[in-house]
Amino acid sequence: MPDSQSQPPHSSSGQTDTATLLLRGARLTDGRTVDVRLGGGRIEAVGTAGSLATPSSGSRASKVDLDGYLLLPAPAEPHAHGDTALTADGPLSYDTQEVQRRATEASLLQLGHGATALRSHVRVGDVQGLDALAALLQARRALRGLAELTAVAMPRVLTGVAGADGLAILQDAVKMGASVVGGCPDADPDPTGYVEAVLELASEHGCPVDLHTDAADPARLARLAAMAGGLRSGVTLGPCGGLGRLPSEVASRAADQLAAAGVTVVCLPQGGCGGVDRRGTAPVRMLRAAGVRIAAGSGALRDVSNPVGRGDPLEAAYLLASRHGLRPEDAYDAVSSGARAALGLPEVRVEAGFPAELLAVRGNRLAGALSLAYSRIVVHRGRVVARTSAVREYCNSAAVAGLDLPRQGRGEPS
Repeated sequence: MPDSQSQPPHSSSGQTDTATLLLRGARLTDGRTVDVRLGGGRIEAVGTAGSLATPSSGSRASKVDLDGYLLLPAPAEPHAHGDTALTADGPLSYDTQEVQRRATEASLLQLGHGATALRSHVRVGDVQGLDALAALLQARRALRGLAELTAVAMPRVLTGVAGADGLAILQDAVKMGASVVGGCPDADPDPTGYVEAVLELASEHGCPVDLHTDAADPARLARLAAMAGGLRSGVTLGPCGGLGRLPSEVASRAADQLAAAGVTVVCLPQGGCGGVDRRGTAPVRMLRAAGVRIAAGSGALRDVSNPVGRGDPLEAAYLLASRHGLRPEDAYDAVSSGARAALGLPEVRVEAGFPAELLAVRGNRLAGALSLAYSRIVVHRGRVVARTSAVREYCNSAAVAGLDLPRQGRGEPS
């Protein structure tokens, strides 16, 4: 099946496009077919198909025909690794230009799938110092106007003698532009001390926390939840695959503690970001039932942890529905509104007044779109920033001769 993806137009400005964009004839998840007018980076109006006037030719306006497309709030990527992405076929280099190239390419791949906002974890300290972070921040500037990229600074050790250097470099990372602090407390000789250091620094700078953990130690998870509960700017944990290795009653108690602490759990149904022997997905249905805020991310993108990673939010939602029993609506919510909430971004609905962060996928129903959605149109800040188109053709045979197949997007879901 031929699949062509055009490169989005380059923009060196992060300013919202002030032109008007009319999306015509889009299908919504409730079955309505509507026109949607965008302006100033927001949704100006939603009306029945044909009810909104086509912008006059003399104004800065354009229109996109979405007949045959399902219009959704755009997904977000809450757990990327831009500094190590796309390294599965070669050695891992922390050369600044190479990291910037990989991080930019990886972000564009995910943008093409629909993710208009991304949070990328980046290692700081040790051999790479702050070079990888500097490269990621350069990629963020290059992507301005196309997608929102934020960085999580991740030092290896924060306790003991070696931890002094880690704390200093984490402070420098925040001053440089890392908007989130985090890391992997499981890798520190003193996991509790590591979390304490991160939370203290986050409280000092007023920034969110994003911690990696796959520990199957319920006592450690309980301590982490208790410590994280008071941070105003929010705490995210992921991928929490260790919860799936606990007895159900123990995991249920841990879920209750995480819910009480108000933390968000980012699960990674596409394969995680740790060693191959530690892959697993958090028990999302149990967590949701306990009241834990859930988001889903892609994790590793074609690196040693997952050499076939796709970075596709719809694939993550598909796996949540097919493997973990979530309804398609709840599965998509985990990669869209849940992911945006984890990033501290405003809610998106296809209603007037909401941010114009949208994804159109060919198909009429959400379940079908999660199953097989190739053709996509991505809208960021009120303008189209990426398009992916696909056409499937069958040979002329008796098996398909009597079928009324659509002329475009053949074989895609309805």
